[in-house]
Amino acid sequence: MDLLLPFICLLVFFILGIPIAFSLGVAGVIGILLMTKDVAILMSMVGLVTFDAVASYVLSAIPMFILMAYLSSSGGLATDMYRAAQNWTSNIRGGVAIGTVFACGVFGAMSGASLAAASVMSEIAIPNMRRLGYSETLTGGVVSIGSTLDILIPPSVMFVIYGIMTDTSVGKLLLAGVVPGIVLGILLILCILVWVTIRPQDAPKADRVPWEERWRSLYRIWPCVVLIFMVMGLLYAGVATPTEVAGLAAFFSGLIGIVLGRLGLAGALHAFKATIRVSAMIFMVLIGATIFGYFMTLSGIPDKVIETVNAMNLNRWTVIFAIVGSYFIFSMFMDELPLMLLYLQITFPLVMRLGFDPIWYGVVTAIMMMLGLTFPPVGLICFVVSSAGKMDLAKVYRGSSILIIAIVMTLILIMIFPGIALWFPSTMK
Repeated sequence: MDLLLPFICLLVFFILGIPIAFSLGVAGVIGILLMTKDVAILMSMVGLVTFDAVASYVLSAIPMFILMAYLSSSGGLATDMYRAAQNWTSNIRGGVAIGTVFACGVFGAMSGASLAAASVMSEIAIPNMRRLGYSETLTGGVVSIGSTLDILIPPSVMFVIYGIMTDTSVGKLLLAGVVPGIVLGILLILCILVWVTIRPQDAPKADRVPWEERWRSLYRIWPCVVLIFMVMGLLYAGVATPTEVAGLAAFFSGLIGIVLGRLGLAGALHAFKATIRVSAMIFMVLIGATIFGYFMTLSGIPDKVIETVNAMNLNRWTVIFAIVGSYFIFSMFMDELPLMLLYLQITFPLVMRLGFDPIWYGVVTAIMMMLGLTFPPVGLICFVVSSAGKMDLAKVYRGSSILIIAIVMTLILIMIFPGIALWFPSTMK
């Protein structure tokens, strides 16, 4: 009963709508108290955990990457990317939808924050696609799924958190998402082309953009290219840590906006306020999950799971499929970040015992998060797109549920060919 009570409390807190960070923290406190039966030990552990959970130097990369995203948005870089992508894909049916995927991918490579990408791209892409006659189902699906590309393409906040929680190289994790992110982008484009072939009424052909305008729009995105190559190049060369790269990226995204005359005081203040709000939410969830993790460690649940699986003598791929399937089910009812943190505490020791690569499992975990962020009934990204784009939530869900096929196919490919995730980081200096 001592082991079940914290989980029962956690479930009750979720049902009551208590914020996830406090739900995890309070359930963890109850569990630690039941295990130790000593208030003094409890207070000492909670105090240390609260500090240790957020005192890591590497974690400072998170607010820097988020600040980079908001400064880039306030500086108009996201709008430039979208226009360039739209202009270069205007000659094919569904080209604007494909251009939106490109823009989401590039903005993801500059930000690492899915919610920020979804909010920004919704405000830019949805009014334009609506004006051009695209169906709301296709529009909502493209923006929702496309906005999750930043989870794979560096800089990814999720990989930073995963690396801290599992003591895995953050630099290698960030690079591991590059090739899978490109593969997912290609599969998304193929899904869109199939969609508009079957239902051409969902994507009217846009007017062909003159070559002069295409080249002009391409010239305007040079700041985006500079930021992407700076982040990727510094990480790959190993001349700077992820935290240093994040700080430089945030600084230069602001500097570019100021030099180009697009980032004023109001835009900068908005970016800083948004960064503080999002970062505080992430760190509070980290604290709550870490407290709950201490209870898990004291209870020995991860060791019991490993012993049970070993006793069942299952094939290791059967275990991985079970993990992915159960994660997908639970993600329908719980936010992704706390679910990932809880799952890592149980599954990571098991996956390592089965002989899987921690970098590879990080990419698998990222893709599982993408599935949960875009599939009903929670699908947090879908809520953001619906709200920011003033769209019917049911249509957004319908569109994302169709295009989620691309994410599933990417996951299958990575399981069959692990080198898709492991090749690039293996070449890192």
